[in-house]
Amino acid sequence: MNQNRWILPEGIDELLPMDAAALEVLRREVTDLYQAWGYELVMPPFIEYLDSLLTGTGHESDLQTFKLVDQLNGRMMGVRSDMTPQVARIDAHRLHGDGVSRLFYMGTTLRTRPEGLSGSRSPLQLGAEIYGHAGAQSDAEVISLMLATLQHCALPDIYLDIGHVGIFRGLSHQAGLSADAEARLFDMMQRKSVPEIRAFVAESVSDTDVAAMINALVDLNGHGNVLERAASVLARAGDEVQSALAELTDIAHQLEQREQGLQIHFDLSELRGYSYHTGVVFAAYVGQQSQEIARGGRYDDIGKCFGTPRPATGFSTDLKKLAVLAAERTESSSMQRAIYVPDTSNPEIWAEIRRLRASGETVVCALSDISPRLQALTFDRELVMQQGNWILKDCSHG
Repeated sequence: MNQNRWILPEGIDELLPMDAAALEVLRREVTDLYQAWGYELVMPPFIEYLDSLLTGTGHESDLQTFKLVDQLNGRMMGVRSDMTPQVARIDAHRLHGDGVSRLFYMGTTLRTRPEGLSGSRSPLQLGAEIYGHAGAQSDAEVISLMLATLQHCALPDIYLDIGHVGIFRGLSHQAGLSADAEARLFDMMQRKSVPEIRAFVAESVSDTDVAAMINALVDLNGHGNVLERAASVLARAGDEVQSALAELTDIAHQLEQREQGLQIHFDLSELRGYSYHTGVVFAAYVGQQSQEIARGGRYDDIGKCFGTPRPATGFSTDLKKLAVLAAERTESSSMQRAIYVPDTSNPEIWAEIRRLRASGETVVCALSDISPRLQALTFDRELVMQQGNWILKDCSHG
């Protein structure tokens, strides 16, 4: 007999009552927050056909997706590892892509491999997207909503890392690099391998001005005057690069006006999501966390295959991870106050129990003489009959 049937797959987790209750409270609060910003909730399916699910997401999402065959028709299906393309499909096909759409979503995703050393393979993905607007205003709005989400969780020392894939892409085009050469340079930029970058540029880029600008890209990072330095260093770059720099400057200016005290770190060689992002890319970090807690960017081409090419920008995070970090910042107990009913033999008590529950109280009835196990509840009152009336008596037992 197998004695280890209780063991879950690596990277797959479950929540016990206390943690599940805290997560559910946060889910409701986040829903209210996003609706207050004018975002509408959508609920994509957990599984759908692979050719739709992986549209525009690049090779990484393909590797992260569990695949299976639909027994009804033999077509390949995938379990979602990222809900972003699903929401793009809803906007383009189901909502017909008319005007500006603000959508948000939350749901379990499943990944073949965890992100990071102790990451989950089943994050509860939360995200928000704006479709139908191509300007810096929508980028600044989704970044502000991302920051508001983290601030709602009372997370400490939030800072923003921001870049723009158009700068690297524009320099690659100006250098005349092939797709294969661009991919090799991209890999070097991701690893910040300066010696490899310089050797590659010396071999592959004949234009000395362009070569100097590519070599300088990896050093264009930090706080403060990075964009001013970039404007000087990249002065000989083409229109694609100049447009990207202008967009990034505009977004940063809007954020400085909206988010007092926000720490912004610029990194012009940061290319996360390069295969599908088309503009600004960003990530949020908190406290001592070495991994990003939320990330996003602009991806204007994702709706094209659904028949409605729409400008789009958005972000996503793991709501389960936010709940854990928020709990670490909360000193007060998250246990819910409840009423205990030790005796239900009087049939008239059920009307009072229904009244209490309808008023928002949590009421738990005794089962025989077995005391209930407390996880997320703390009993501070008992419902008893005294002198012909139902009363709530303070109790101290837990």
